[in-house]
Amino acid sequence: MTKMRSQQFLMMGEDPPGLRLELVNGEIVVSPSPTSEHSDVVMNLIEILRPYVREKKLGRMLADVDTVLMEDTTRRPDLLFVSRRRAKIVQEVVMGAPDLCIEVVSPASATMDRVEKFKLYETAGVKNYWIVDPHARMVEAFVLKGGAFELAVMGRDKETVRLPPFAGLAIPLVKVWRQG
Repeated sequence: MTKMRSQQFLMMGEDPPGLRLELVNGEIVVSPSPTSEHSDVVMNLIEILRPYVREKKLGRMLADVDTVLMEDTTRRPDLLFVSRRRAKIVQEVVMGAPDLCIEVVSPASATMDRVEKFKLYETAGVKNYWIVDPHARMVEAFVLKGGAFELAVMGRDKETVRLPPFAGLAIPLVKVWRQG
């Protein structure tokens, strides 16, 4: 059986309504659209991170964009950051491993985010990976060292955290979770 390549996958165009398509090891994977809570958390993170990244001229924050990680694998991290130094990988899609991928865990995506994407991002050379779990009200920040992710910081509930690669930014987690 012939597997699809990222270049072929990208030629398919936009996803059908209500579906999110990604390419994993040459096969199309279908995920449900995010929930409103998931969207709230992503928007809250954008409101916190994007102004900081812009003010410090660090690079670009992007959301839900096709990211070609391997010849046969294209994922769409909830949020991602590409440093100014590596800006050339941002084209119509992101062509290579971002400096940071952020995944917001939904009940249906927990295994994918914590196991499958964890291993993929690690193998692809993503330098930083955040797993944000609104149900557990917890964030875990991993840093790639020697080809493997190591837990750098974990924060819960109402703590204020500084997460790599943005050590200069204090993030009050209470501002991340959905309010009411």
